[in-house]
Amino acid sequence: QVQLVESGGGLVQPGGSLRLSCAGSGIIFNIYDMAWYRQAPGKQRELVAAATSGGRTNYADPVKGRFTISRDSAKNTVYLQMNSLKPEDTAVYSCNAHYSDYRRLFDHWGQGTQVTVSS
Repeated sequence: QVQLVESGGGLVQPGGSLRLSCAGSGIIFNIYDMAWYRQAPGKQRELVAAATSGGRTNYADPVKGRFTISRDSAKNTVYLQMNSLKPEDTAVYSCNAHYSDYRRLFDHWGQGTQVTVSS
């Protein structure tokens, strides 16, 4: 059974930092592209940051220079370090694991963790 379990969300003041973690089980972690998405109330879900199985990373423009995605294969975990947080970063953050080849496509999601940036 595949599980992605996020942790690390919470309430933080503007300018503060949080580190989100997503621990995976039931998957061959190294072959999956991992990503963080977020969804704010009344808005569509959007990609925040991604780290491919090959080591490439990319970020949404609003978080460039403030957020860092990293993965630890030994722990089957992907992280999102979030610095200089702004109120507009408030959202439910979800972890995604994606794998596809010419025969198969797998897409797995965690349950999400709330991040609230407010004074």
